[in-house]
Amino acid sequence: MADNKETDYTLPGKAESYWMATTPESRYPPLPGDTCVDVAILGGGMVGITTAYLLKEAGVPSVAVIEADRIITGVTGRTTAKVTSQHSLIYDHLISKFGKEHAQHYAESNQAAVEKIASIVSSKDIACDFVRKPAYVYAGSEESAGNIRNEVDAAKSLGLPASYKADLPLPFETYGAVCFSNQVQFHPRKYLCALAREIEGDGCHIFEKTRALKVEGDGPITIKTDKGNIKAQKVIQATHFPIHDKPGLLFQRLYQSRSYVLGVRIQEPFPQGMFINAEEPVRSLRSQPAQGGELILISGEGHRTGEGNEIEHYRNLEKWVRSVYSVNSIDYHWSTQDVITVDHVPYIGRLTSDNENLYIATGFRKWGMTTGTVAAMILTDMILGRSNPWEEVYKPSRFKPIESAKTFFSQAAEATKGLVGDRITPVHEKASQILPGEGAIVKIEGKRVAAYRDKAGILHTLDPSCRHMGCIVSWNNAEKTWDCPCHGSRYSAEGEVIKSPVVYGLPEKKVKE
Repeated sequence: MADNKETDYTLPGKAESYWMATTPESRYPPLPGDTCVDVAILGGGMVGITTAYLLKEAGVPSVAVIEADRIITGVTGRTTAKVTSQHSLIYDHLISKFGKEHAQHYAESNQAAVEKIASIVSSKDIACDFVRKPAYVYAGSEESAGNIRNEVDAAKSLGLPASYKADLPLPFETYGAVCFSNQVQFHPRKYLCALAREIEGDGCHIFEKTRALKVEGDGPITIKTDKGNIKAQKVIQATHFPIHDKPGLLFQRLYQSRSYVLGVRIQEPFPQGMFINAEEPVRSLRSQPAQGGELILISGEGHRTGEGNEIEHYRNLEKWVRSVYSVNSIDYHWSTQDVITVDHVPYIGRLTSDNENLYIATGFRKWGMTTGTVAAMILTDMILGRSNPWEEVYKPSRFKPIESAKTFFSQAAEATKGLVGDRITPVHEKASQILPGEGAIVKIEGKRVAAYRDKAGILHTLDPSCRHMGCIVSWNNAEKTWDCPCHGSRYSAEGEVIKSPVVYGLPEKKVKE
């Protein structure tokens, strides 16, 4: 749970993702009522928009994207937008845990995703700040130097454009790096908004402000939403964390992680490349052309959703960047949330092997620009009945007990703690201690309550049990939200749903202050 003690730290810059601040908000209509389509896609981010675009390009007559809010404003709108097959230190791990063949498919699919995006940008002439740059994973300590060498050897053995670099043009000491040449960075909303415009029309639709509540049947499938029902022959869940995972029970094999981004202007010239370290805490750096001069995106400070002090993570990130660069200004700050699987490979494909019509894509482990595009390519092939050589490595029904058991049981233990409330130690014994604009889990009349005092001084009291599986939520002191530590659902201060897998808000809990 976040520490609610008063702090003199003020979050720097505008509280908004740079990508959303520099593109107009979309205005697609909500679902007008009951309808039928060939393919329904839940979620309007990288996976949802790209898959809908590819399906329409392939001639599928009717495709609908259903988005609970506005498209490309969730995780995709809060990314650092590195388009690369270099996913930190992954290939040595994949070879040792999955074998050379599966590692090869992972490598080939993600490098193909880089080129798929490049091809679409070129063919559609999309102005999205697309530029080729090398991507580096560097050792920030001598202890990591050997891991870097191993990763270079593993990546090269898989045919990836990898090389070893002894020195980097960074203002702090490094101990060797993996370099992937000819990778990409871009503006994700400029890219995906252009694809969205290609989707709409000729029997295909984007419905915003339409929340999917339930998925029923196995063909045709009925999606119950807050605006009506949609019947579809095929359904793809691209909702970040699936809202429907039975009988696959993916919630036991997934967890969510928050991390933080600062948009910074510095005095020094920034080197050509995208950079990330191999250790914790993560420090990721890339540049972005912006009005008024280059913006540097500094990200990291990852932790499980619902744990830690969010303001402290921003403070740590700012302290670090000021220690290595001469900072002129910090113009933006935002946070994001990523789904991670127990074996670090995304789940892409049929929810279960015996269901031909219900698909999912999740668990991109902070590398969703490429793995999200991989998902779109695989799902398009599966729906069209085409074979895809990468399908097996991402299969959601896979589970390798030896490779995944330790992480699997650790995730189960973490979820159990949240369910019984072991993490939650009320900071305030009395609701009267809660300041305006703050929240906390408190006990009132012997009952545990999620209490938030608004700027007008009015106290809002909610049931603190997450509507997904009953875990106790915690207060996020930076974003002013209630976050679930078990599976990452998030609610506004007043209890409205912000982030799946939950689909219903926290109910009011009437108590006397």
